[in-house]
This record gives sequence, structure tokens and C-alpha cells, in this order.
Amino acid sequence: MLTKKQKDLLIFIHRRVQETGVSPSFDEMKDALDLKSKSGIHRLITALEERGFIRRLAHKARALEILKLPDAVVSLADGAGSGHSGAVRGGEHEAPGLSGRSQSNVIPFREAQPVEVNKSIQIPLMGRIAAGVPISAIQDHSSDITVSPEMIGPGNHYALEVHGDSMIDEGILDGDMVLIRETSSAKNGDIVVAFIVEEEEATLKKIYKSGNSIELVAANPAYEPRVFTSDKVEVQGQLVGLVRRYH
Repeated sequence: MLTKKQKDLLIFIHRRVQETGVSPSFDEMKDALDLKSKSGIHRLITALEERGFIRRLAHKARALEILKLPDAVVSLADGAGSGHSGAVRGGEHEAPGLSGRSQSNVIPFREAQPVEVNKSIQIPLMGRIAAGVPISAIQDHSSDITVSPEMIGPGNHYALEVHGDSMIDEGILDGDMVLIRETSSAKNGDIVVAFIVEEEEATLKKIYKSGNSIELVAANPAYEPRVFTSDKVEVQGQLVGLVRRYH
């Protein structure tokens, strides 16, 4: 799955290459996505390259090659100037704007489905989450894991594989599967999935709110707390359980 800004950038590059034969400059991409610095564009391009959508051509300035486009992006890109207003994704129409904040949750979820045979619950495993230096925003539904209903309680849930060691003092280790209840609210001291809006990144941290500021705190003294204004962080879920595999 691409985040909205990753998809917006891919559309913008695709259209510019089609129109001019040359990929846009970093300044043009920054202005098109209404970002404050080019460092955000570097992160988005790296994420698109890692996911196999674009390739940077060596020894050439402003050289980006589009390798593939998701169906939704094809619809948006090809619809420019032809009366198309957006693409359908998951049964919902999405407008093709190239600026503004990301829409609703970056992490898609679906309601947990009961497995009648063993009275357990299957919840979607949505990829990896950083417990340390933030990594790219969470990706797509890759598989399911089976847990006891008593582990999660009511609500919509998803699972994430932990990457990093910043939550070790809370007993959360690299490679653990954390069970997350989908929510946009949290109390001070809760362990949450926090989406950092401008950086298009997600991380697992303790959250503390004070006035208009939000502090994301690791459970490892090697990592410094990070402080943001409240409009820069979106809570996307709260930790409710953990599954550990022993090999």
C-alpha cells in the first residue's frame, strides 16, 4: 500500500514525464506536495524506490523512471483532463489532489473474523512498525495471525511486526507481533501506533500530551523523546497484546 503523499508524488512524476519527457525537479515536487523541505521528497522517493514503483537512473540529473503504477494510481494519472474525478479504492472514491494532509487512517483494517473450529480470532498482519528510529508508514495486509478472543476484546484490531529495540523496557522485543486496537485517542502513558504526519512515518511509542504538544517516549534510555505539536501526530491504534515466536 502507498500512503497518500507517496501516491500523490508518483502521480505527479508520472504526469510530468508523460508531458515533458523529463522528471520534475525536487523543488517542483516539494511545491506540488506542499512540503516545507526537500528532505520530505527524498524520503518519499526512497520509499517508492524500495517498493519497486520507481528507479533512480545513475549518472543522470533529474532522472526517475516509473517502473509500475498501482491500478488506483493508473486511474488517477490517466484521468487527468478527461473528466475523471478520482479512483475507487476499497469501495470508496478518493480525490486526486496533490496537496494537503493524508486522509483518515493510513493503516487499513478489517473487522476480525471468528474461526469456528477453534473459537479463535484471525486478525490482519499489516507489516512492520518501528520501535526505534521511525520507518516508512505501515504497508499492506500481508497475512493473518490467529489469537484468542480474550487477548484483544471488542473493536477492530490489526497486528504489526516490531522492528527495533526502543520498547525493550516494556518487554517488547525486535520481531515480536504487537496486537493493536484501532483508535484515534489515547491516555498519557499508553503505548500507541503514532503516525508522524509530515514525515509520513509510523512508530510504536508511549504517548504523553500536554497542552498543544505531544511527546513520544521510548522505553529504552538510548532513545531521546520526540516532541511535536498536536497537529503533527495522529494516533492510529493502542497496544492491547503481544505474540512472541520462539524458534
